[in-house]
Amino acid sequence: MTEHATQVIAPRYGGPEVLQAVEVEVPQAGPGQVTIAVRAAGVNPTDYKGFSGRMSSDPAALPIRPGYEVAGVVTELGADTELASGGGAVGDEVVAFRIPGGYSSAVTVPAEDVFAKPAGLDFPTAANLLLVGTTAADMLRVVPAAAGETVLVHGASGAVGVVLLQLLRARGVRALGTASESRFDEVRRFGGEPVAYGDGLTARVVALAPAIDAAYDCVGTDEAVDVSLALAPLGRIVTIAAHGRAQRDGFRAIGGRDPESKVYRDGVRAQLIALAGAGDLVVPVARTYPLARAAEALTHLANGHPGGKIALIP
Repeated sequence: MTEHATQVIAPRYGGPEVLQAVEVEVPQAGPGQVTIAVRAAGVNPTDYKGFSGRMSSDPAALPIRPGYEVAGVVTELGADTELASGGGAVGDEVVAFRIPGGYSSAVTVPAEDVFAKPAGLDFPTAANLLLVGTTAADMLRVVPAAAGETVLVHGASGAVGVVLLQLLRARGVRALGTASESRFDEVRRFGGEPVAYGDGLTARVVALAPAIDAAYDCVGTDEAVDVSLALAPLGRIVTIAAHGRAQRDGFRAIGGRDPESKVYRDGVRAQLIALAGAGDLVVPVARTYPLARAAEALTHLANGHPGGKIALIP
């Protein structure tokens, strides 16, 4: 019998208001594939960038099916198929990334992108772990930091920032993290020393640490770039947001579509899941929304400072 699912799509380019919930057929799991009943889908800025028209406005790519990461329960395994983490059976709780069309009540995806979910992680948390986790880990691949060094993290209270703070703390690295004063406790919670962004940021950083060994930009503002250039060696600055400034000023910018980054991020997924399962990596979830309110969830995210990750619940 053909299985159907509710999926959120963007039939045209635009803002969150273009999103529609439609009924789709869920393909049966063939060899090398897994069908998952989705219990939570992670919500990320790259989701709305995909249908905003900013990255591409090719009509042939429509409809856009947003959502790169989910957590749920296996309902079907293809013949002779194992999960990326090994084994697997109907009823197993899993996390999947990087997949297409995650804003759905069910998906059939490559088994190589599906991992056993640690029992200690709830579905919304598991569904938000891997995009931000692999991004932060990739920043450390490009600009490594060693015990005893002092680094600057711009946007330290954001989703990528708090993961980066935890990875740096595990390495014995001192991290100064920019944030609004209302978010200082969040920076401290994950091992950073907060410093308020805004006019005079350079002086405030220097007052805390006269020497900065590296800078990690998670926000992409001119302020973040200018302060990084003023305080850190050019070869030890990396951004995930200020691609234009990186090209102009000669420092590193990375993204999930970069070939090297994609290979690395795929390879580090199991390690991040293990860290989260052991309680050594926390991704705070601020809110959940029903799948049918995906437009509202993305509007909340796009307005900035959501206070943590957001999950859609089918």
